[in-house]
Amino acid sequence: LHVRSRRQRQMCIRDSATAADISGRVTVIDGDTIAVEGTTERIRLYGIDAPEGQQTCETSAGQRYLCGSNSAQFLADLVGRNGRVACIEDTRDRYGRIVAECTMPDGTVINEVMVRGGWAVHYTRYSDGRYQAAEDHARENKLGMWAGEFITPERWRRGDRLPSEPSVGNDDGDCQIKGNISRSGRIYHMPESRAYSNVKINLDAGERWFCTEDEALAAGWRAVRG
Repeated sequence: LHVRSRRQRQMCIRDSATAADISGRVTVIDGDTIAVEGTTERIRLYGIDAPEGQQTCETSAGQRYLCGSNSAQFLADLVGRNGRVACIEDTRDRYGRIVAECTMPDGTVINEVMVRGGWAVHYTRYSDGRYQAAEDHARENKLGMWAGEFITPERWRRGDRLPSEPSVGNDDGDCQIKGNISRSGRIYHMPESRAYSNVKINLDAGERWFCTEDEALAAGWRAVRG
């Protein structure tokens, strides 16, 4: 992602306000991704990173729970069933999604509230530092994921796991995408892929399983052709 300064974004918005302004009723995809009525594109919330759908965290008592689901539910409760937002496009991510800061009618910035509530982390690599104070508040007050133990979503997508989490290489688990290494490079196969049943995963050779396509792409694998 190319991160622009606040001044640069404001100048861009003034120059192309109608193209950058997206507003409408919200559908929550996950804790950092939404769809807005009136556009077919998904919107990635700027400057934050929420746990993946199948990611688990631990409570202060050491009990595992689906923090990805909790994060998405927190966002859904925040915007409400018929909630509306106005989003200002900042840039596009490498998957072509709109990256935006989104505000509710009362002025609440949902990106910030997700971090302040502890259900997303401040994505420092892709932001201008605007949500750092919100993360500090969540950490100091042990809110959301900060109440227990968790792996940051970025590290989780790369394969890092809490000791209590199931192995990524479990055929019977939720992670069914096969990350194969061949002469063609690092290729991932979806369950519906033609060669899926013939691909065997050798963990000792660096091959692995993925839970989501985003996780596979972030780790440097590409989709099989055909």
